[in-house]
Amino acid sequence: MNIDYARLVEDDRVHGGLYTDATVFADEMARIFLAGWVFVGHESEIPEAGDWVTRRLGLEPVIMVRDEGGEVRVLANRCAHRGTQLCWQAAGGGRKSFQCSYHGWVYSLAGALKSLPGKSGFEGPMARLDLDRPGAVESYRGFVFTNQTGEAGPLDAHLGAGGKLLIDRACDMSPEGRLAIRGGWIGQRIESNWKMWPESDNDGYHLAVTHASLRSAVPGTQYEAALFSPELDNKSVARDHGLGHVELDLRPGYDRELAWLGTGREKVASYVAALQQGHGTAAADRILWDGPPHALIFPNLFLGEMNLAIIQPLAPARTTHYHTPLLLDGVEPALNERILRQSVAAMGPASFLLPDDAVVAERMQNGFAAGRQDGHGWVDLARGRARERDDEQGRVGHVSDETTNRGFWRHYRQVMEARA
Repeated sequence: MNIDYARLVEDDRVHGGLYTDATVFADEMARIFLAGWVFVGHESEIPEAGDWVTRRLGLEPVIMVRDEGGEVRVLANRCAHRGTQLCWQAAGGGRKSFQCSYHGWVYSLAGALKSLPGKSGFEGPMARLDLDRPGAVESYRGFVFTNQTGEAGPLDAHLGAGGKLLIDRACDMSPEGRLAIRGGWIGQRIESNWKMWPESDNDGYHLAVTHASLRSAVPGTQYEAALFSPELDNKSVARDHGLGHVELDLRPGYDRELAWLGTGREKVASYVAALQQGHGTAAADRILWDGPPHALIFPNLFLGEMNLAIIQPLAPARTTHYHTPLLLDGVEPALNERILRQSVAAMGPASFLLPDDAVVAERMQNGFAAGRQDGHGWVDLARGRARERDDEQGRVGHVSDETTNRGFWRHYRQVMEARA
């Protein structure tokens, strides 16, 4: 059945059936997660040859590994013979090869079949039995993206100016311009559709209600002025950078330097000095005020301030939201320890933010159980549409406006229609 996505995604509302329909989900896996660019991991996760992590591209399990020559590879996590999973743990190191536990086939770190028992029983070139690999793998400042079909064009075009700007801002939090993703990942499985997470992670309207416990229990956080202040006093903005990349831009709303870290210069003097040495005084002063981005890189990478998250679809009503602290190269261990503790408090299983959002997402999913019925189940996304404006970075609205959701869905509609 061909679905008319232009009819289900309007400029200021979308149909709830998009969260529940199995055909829609299958289309998304094909048109977004196979035919488009998808974030798979960060180069710092596999610093040495033989280091590897397991991920998924859409529904396909893959291995991201650094080969003997130092190149980052992405390989299908299944033997080319009978499909047995090669790596069943989350990460590892020191590999010289991958060996199948079923029949003992051995593959190089680049995915080439090296040896197999009873070779005399097989005919034809061994190369036809190499591991499957994506059509394209590219990285930008350590962020590794893959395109399964190899037909999505260059990564540069997918990221655009807005996507690169957001990643640049995250990387420049480090005095050396390099992130260190080594704090470990936590994955929370939620009975909701994956698209609720690009929406929720970048929704500035729900904070004071859904996360009221944070404001009550921990007054004076970075969100006090940037998100919790009265609407007409709040200077934070919502941004649509285009291409599905959206942001809650908290920089104008901060009321003090280093609000995003919950401290002052005197407590992190070595970080201040390292930033000044690495970026210059003026740039360091700007970074100390602005902090990291709070943004989505379409379709599955969330830059959640000092957190990095992967949105992993599993089924129409099942998603895993993985997160890890965004640690920095070139800083003292105490600063990264502070970032790690903040990450646990904000995003962990017993934290103030992600569990609240998970409960709401599951309630939303239940609310759309009726599926794609005509005339019912529409989701309104019109808040603030009339007061949006254009600036040099794209569309911008008040932080509580649904500018981010409209930006995500506008690009979603374009992709789903173009790749039909």
